[in-house]
Amino acid sequence: MFRFNHYNINVLDLEKSINFYKNALGLNIIREKNAQDGSYKIVYLGDGKSDFSLELTWLKDRKEKYDLGDEEFHLALTAEDFNAAYEKHKAMNVIIFENPKMGIYFIGDPDGYWIEIIPPKK
Repeated sequence: MFRFNHYNINVLDLEKSINFYKNALGLNIIREKNAQDGSYKIVYLGDGKSDFSLELTWLKDRKEKYDLGDEEFHLALTAEDFNAAYEKHKAMNVIIFENPKMGIYFIGDPDGYWIEIIPPKK
């Protein structure tokens, strides 16, 4: 049997990404890995409630934006207070797509990754 462990995304500005995920989603650093030669840094973020983590990988020599294709893949998080989350993300100006019929919306991180925000199941 398998269980989810982590999801990886590559980022250009690690500090900017860490701040985004902390401010927008309340994720905090749970561990880090640093290359001895400084060529990469990996930071794992967690929600403090589950074992699942988001892995941010920064590569020293990477200068150009990552090609995200058609953004058909995404990370999804459930917001305990969906309306408060929506208002917060609206004020941060990070909402990039809304689907009122489905009751969801997406925010975009500094590198253009899409994050789906969904309400709790009723």
